[in-house]
Amino acid sequence: MNEKTTNTRTETPDFDAVVVGAGFGGLYAVHKLRDEQGLRVQAYDNASDVGGTWYWNRYPGALSDTESFCYRFSFDKEGLENARWKNRYLTQPEVLDYLNDVADRYDLRRSYQFHTKVTAAHFDESTQLWRVWTDKDQMVTAKYLVTGLGLLSATNKPPFDGMDTFKGEIIHTGAWPEGMDLSGQRVGVVGTGSTGVQVIIAMAETAEHLTVFQRSPQYVVPIGNWPESEEKIQEYKDNYDAIWDQVKSSAVAFGFEESTVPATSVSEEERERVFEEIWNKGGGFRFMFETFSDIATDQEANDAAANFIKRKIAQIVKDPETAKKLMPSDLYAKRPLCGNHYYEVYNRDNVSLEDVKADPISKFTENGILLESGKEIELDAIIFATGFDAVEGNYTRIDLQGRNDVTIQDKWKDGPLGYLGVMEADFPNFFMILGPNGPFTNLPPTIETQVEWISDAIAVTERNGHKTIEPKPEAQEAWVETCQSIADMTLFPKAQSWIFGANIPGKKNTVRFYMAGLGAYRQELQAVVDDNYSTLEFDN
Repeated sequence: MNEKTTNTRTETPDFDAVVVGAGFGGLYAVHKLRDEQGLRVQAYDNASDVGGTWYWNRYPGALSDTESFCYRFSFDKEGLENARWKNRYLTQPEVLDYLNDVADRYDLRRSYQFHTKVTAAHFDESTQLWRVWTDKDQMVTAKYLVTGLGLLSATNKPPFDGMDTFKGEIIHTGAWPEGMDLSGQRVGVVGTGSTGVQVIIAMAETAEHLTVFQRSPQYVVPIGNWPESEEKIQEYKDNYDAIWDQVKSSAVAFGFEESTVPATSVSEEERERVFEEIWNKGGGFRFMFETFSDIATDQEANDAAANFIKRKIAQIVKDPETAKKLMPSDLYAKRPLCGNHYYEVYNRDNVSLEDVKADPISKFTENGILLESGKEIELDAIIFATGFDAVEGNYTRIDLQGRNDVTIQDKWKDGPLGYLGVMEADFPNFFMILGPNGPFTNLPPTIETQVEWISDAIAVTERNGHKTIEPKPEAQEAWVETCQSIADMTLFPKAQSWIFGANIPGKKNTVRFYMAGLGAYRQELQAVVDDNYSTLEFDN
């Protein structure tokens, strides 16, 4: 940081609020704070335009696996009335078009400085203001700092030996170059999570040869991405209010009623019938939560779902050796995956599968990837679908300091904390959209919920003339304990998953989500309001 930029400022801030990010969260925060509260807002994003995650993740096959009618803002009724989509799920260009339309209609870009990365933010106790630095050697002050950094945007690229010697392209799905076309090339994909599944399905169609480097076999159900008729889309519009009431009061907020029937309460024949019905309907979250109520909490129910998918793999994949490699052994308790004809991909002549748990990647070479067995796979391009340093990764990569010069890295050294998924003790006037220990749900409804609560908390602070607002340490500690106890009631902590940090070497495996659902979370937020924000400290 350039010390010359840290000159003393007066107590009058340059802005009332700085917003970081131009995805769903940042855009809505600018609208709420600027347009509804009349605050002076400066927003930043390091991309060239709006979109957030959907700006960077333009890899082939990129698709939302939330159904089109509820992967959008509920406050923007005009946007839904005029909306047109083709299929049950939105592609990346369609989501990006939607966010551009929102930015146009609400004139949000005029508050943004694009191509600008926030590198540091320090709370100045002498002025009670945030000092925010960018990579353009700028420093501004603001009373409030609101971050919409995204759960899944700090890319994770494993440091394999020899990467700098490879003569072809190395691309992370989370930073896909615009216009990059790998048709007709020998392509390797490292990683088989949600993004990996999507890019593998897409690349199999266009690559001369596709080699998949798989560490962990995955449970993947069909997505069921059929065209939606004008009549069906109109039905969503006609039932707008009821749909959003259901979404916001549900658990996973994906626009369907979660099952209340335990798998263990019905016969094996009935379980099979229900699994088959939802398999044919499609949708990863539907298969986990619409089938039965106990798949994520009961071992026997989880085994029943897992074994159903394993039988499907055995039926679909023609080569017994390949089918064996694709057979998961972990719990079916990770982020639910879905894709059109994923297992069928491995029946193609131009696709091969390498089990890199059995034969790990030794290093990259000039011509491709060398496995420990000595086998070299020659490639023209290597795609990292290796995911993200999720939840807290974007925060720990910023020089972020609160009271008494405490850094976020020190505060979260034993795992991220976070109060209600939106605040952090010792960081006054600091609000996170999708911060640690928020709900594990469809994201737009959660983002709206959090931005509205943040906006209201700021309005209360302003109305009462307070200088600062922050959570009481004991309230934050109790919240994290609540999140941990709820997670421990499920099977999710027992699976190796990014949800608990298992995808990053050295990252502490700990709770990062509130897993009781969006409806319960909204009740928790309302309880804080109803109790006159007693869990928060205000400084006059």
